[in-house]
Amino acid sequence: MNGVSLIACFVHQSSSLLPLGWFSGYTVMPALRIHGYALAVSLCFVILVAASQRTDPSEVDALINIKKSLIDPMDNLRNWNKGDPCATNWTGVWCFDRIRADGYFHVRELYLMTMNLSGTLAPQLGQLSHLEILDFMWNNLTGTIPKEIGSIKSLRLLLLNGNNLSGSLPDELGNLSNLNRLQVDENQLSGPIPESFANMINVKHLHMNNNSFSGQLPSSLAKLSNLLHLLVDNNNLSGSLPPDYSMLHGLAILQLDNNNFSGSGIPSTYANLSRLVKLSLRNCSLQGAMPDLSSIPKLSYLDLSSNRLTGRIPPNKLADNMTTIDLSNNQLNGSIPQSFSFPHLQKLLLENNFLSGSIPASIWQNMSFSGKAKLQIDLHNNSFSDVLGNLNLPANVTLRLSGNPICKNSNIQSIGQYCGPEGDEAAQDSTNSTGCPLQSCPTDNYYEYDPSSPFHCFCAAPLRIGYRLKSPSFSYFPPYVNRFEHYITESLNLNLYQLSIDTYAWEEGPRLRMNLKLFPSYNASRSNMFNTSEVRRIKGIFTSWQFPSTDFFGPYELLNFTLLGPYADLNIDDPKKRKISTGIIIAAIIAAAACVLAISAIVILLKSRRHMKYHHRISRKRMSSNISIKIDGMKVFTFKELAHATNKFNMSTKVGQGGYGNVYKGVLSDDTFVAVKRAEEGSLQGQKEFLTEIELLSRLHHRNLVSLIGYCNEEGEQMLVYEFMPNGTLRDWISGKSKKTKGGLNFGTRLRIAMGAANGILYLHSEADPPIFHRDIKASNILLDSKFTAKVADFGLSRLVPYLDEEGTAPKYVSTVVKGTPGYLDPEYLLTHKLTDKSDVYSLGIVFLELLTGMQPISHGKNIVREVNVARQSGTIYSIIDSRMGLYPTDCLDKFLTLALSCCQDKPEERPSMLDVVRELEDIIGMFPESETNFSDVTLDHSGKMGPSSSSSASGSHVTREEQHISSYVSGSDLVSDVIPTIVPR
Repeated sequence: MNGVSLIACFVHQSSSLLPLGWFSGYTVMPALRIHGYALAVSLCFVILVAASQRTDPSEVDALINIKKSLIDPMDNLRNWNKGDPCATNWTGVWCFDRIRADGYFHVRELYLMTMNLSGTLAPQLGQLSHLEILDFMWNNLTGTIPKEIGSIKSLRLLLLNGNNLSGSLPDELGNLSNLNRLQVDENQLSGPIPESFANMINVKHLHMNNNSFSGQLPSSLAKLSNLLHLLVDNNNLSGSLPPDYSMLHGLAILQLDNNNFSGSGIPSTYANLSRLVKLSLRNCSLQGAMPDLSSIPKLSYLDLSSNRLTGRIPPNKLADNMTTIDLSNNQLNGSIPQSFSFPHLQKLLLENNFLSGSIPASIWQNMSFSGKAKLQIDLHNNSFSDVLGNLNLPANVTLRLSGNPICKNSNIQSIGQYCGPEGDEAAQDSTNSTGCPLQSCPTDNYYEYDPSSPFHCFCAAPLRIGYRLKSPSFSYFPPYVNRFEHYITESLNLNLYQLSIDTYAWEEGPRLRMNLKLFPSYNASRSNMFNTSEVRRIKGIFTSWQFPSTDFFGPYELLNFTLLGPYADLNIDDPKKRKISTGIIIAAIIAAAACVLAISAIVILLKSRRHMKYHHRISRKRMSSNISIKIDGMKVFTFKELAHATNKFNMSTKVGQGGYGNVYKGVLSDDTFVAVKRAEEGSLQGQKEFLTEIELLSRLHHRNLVSLIGYCNEEGEQMLVYEFMPNGTLRDWISGKSKKTKGGLNFGTRLRIAMGAANGILYLHSEADPPIFHRDIKASNILLDSKFTAKVADFGLSRLVPYLDEEGTAPKYVSTVVKGTPGYLDPEYLLTHKLTDKSDVYSLGIVFLELLTGMQPISHGKNIVREVNVARQSGTIYSIIDSRMGLYPTDCLDKFLTLALSCCQDKPEERPSMLDVVRELEDIIGMFPESETNFSDVTLDHSGKMGPSSSSSASGSHVTREEQHISSYVSGSDLVSDVIPTIVPR
């Protein structure tokens, strides 16, 4: 609708509406007058809505059908039925900022990655005829890829990787002549790769790995003159390697591992791939001779392992850039060429061949060992007889020679150390400490110290990004960390200190997975966090693949860009409030002005009615505040009772603070001490939800769970009353913050606490009805009673496990937004938003590591899992064990450490179940000397010192006034927690 038609509409409507309000006077019935006003308002609203509906109707229809085909358990697309897609910022929908010649706005990009979506892809996607980016990465989509996508001629990025799509690739996708990147990897696709893909004349990246594609690699792909990366590894391809691929003069990465090209050789023409950086053909059933690739000047990574190659290794020298040469598990013979001397070599793997002769010492003598470089040489199971040169290896070279005649040569000194079954692997380096005070940076608010900041102890909220290099051209990362950091920060236009590589680990492929943290600039962000536009800009660079091309690091993939803490509520969808044409603006303004005149007549009436409704709502609120439910064993407190118990919620009785509200120490009329958790106004739940939560908590009865005694639900108040835990939180005792001790819990006590916490969580997982995932297991949510019995607390983030489905199958996960505490969060949950019982196992494993080391999960830029793994691999584990534990049996400690690390595995399937955790702890405690674990009678005497309990010591869930003299200091969780320190912007 253009501006002229809108004005005409307004004139016509106003001529028929305004007289009704102006001239009917007192002769018109009041009801009719009200209806006239309503009609005027309605028609004005229609005018304004017409002005705001600007998206192509066929595309709106397409989006609605796309949503209908999806299952959205987290309700991410809840605003896809409100307003206009391009005018009201539908989630993930980005539009062009100008109206096209047809008078409409059009959808330009669709970003729906990592939203836990399932269902299928709708064929109506083809109606988004102006779409440039289609991103459904890392969801749970099933079904086939609609052929209609092939009609979107404008499409540049088609990103469907990380789903459960099946069927074959539609031939119609070959019509995407403007496509730059096709990612369908990590699905369940099958069938042949279509010959029509040769028509994708602008494509640079074909990522089809980790599917079940079969048949011959199409020779016609040789026509793709712009192709840079071809990744088709881990499929069922057969036939032969097309010699015509030598015509792909821009090809930098060819990765075809784990296919079955049985009977095929490696075409000698591949030596003409002048830009090739990486050639990986591992386990492809290839045979014949190894080609001479010495003419490829940029080659860095060569993997031809696990084939049936025969003959000699070509003698001509490969490029000086070589980092990796893997020719293992073939049938090669002859000797190692004298030309095998590369300054940046990291791996030379020649094991399980028929190689013989002398081993040239020049392999390691001419290495450039600056910085963090290392070299792994594996020559075992060949026929090498001696070493040509000096055998004295630098410290950062590992050599494996077992299974060679040289190991029987007694004339070669020190040969035995290289003839063992395994070579040594260097541990990853740990992050340097910042040396900043722990208490100054509140990790519960997702703030951390920037470990690289030149500004001392700069505390800020980082963006957390899951990132993976899909085909890097190196085997050992530390020498290239600095180069990588420059690459990332320069691409994002950030300072070098703003990037921290939190963790990294090699995965099958080999692929390098990282967790990156981006910190705001100290100078530009006085609020210690990125602003919305910066977050949007950074994410846009990642999701649009705007990083400069780098063949050495290879293609990357964004695994997650989850917004946590202060970023959780940011709206980073398309920021452009699309420009409305001048005619529409004028028409909308005129219509709005007329509507104001029409509406002004009923303002007084509306105010009057609103005033009446307000008093009605207040009355209802007062009535609803008295709504209650009867729960056996659950006491309903009055506001007056709890106000009296806490001295009118005096600040002197405040013992903690959490996201829900404040926690107060109270004394009931029977001298029982309790913890009263009082909701702040902004945290109040609806009546039904509040009472449902109480009903749920009333069912939880276990000696290792903090007991809910009662609640208050009146006078606009919501309060929960818990048993009081006199020994505070486990975190306080580990850190030494507790005033009762210097933090010295002995090892036996720590084992028993670990057992108590595990038993409490096991009860939630297997005996609660319905089962519960806690979601926020941490040391400050494990409280200790007077006998140091561990009790799990704070179920504010807990989620119920749904009941069995129609087939009687129990669900394995709950789809939910990511919540929890940094350092304790399950990395798989962070990535997939799938909360499982193994998420609690991971968090408990972090608590176990805290018990062993006294460290925090994240401290001074260090991650506790990484630090413990590094110490264990380097043989220095006992140097980081908490010295305050006193003496302990090393076998018990080693088993407890092994259990803790198994709980902290990145992959949930590699973690034990909670039942297995409990059984293992029982075994460890059974190994422990009885005299060392007999502390269950330990309590606190009246002086606050540890001593044996008497028959009058408290037990159970209530604490008397007399026992309160023992301990009055409580801190930690929402029940008993410290006030979060204020962060002063620097």
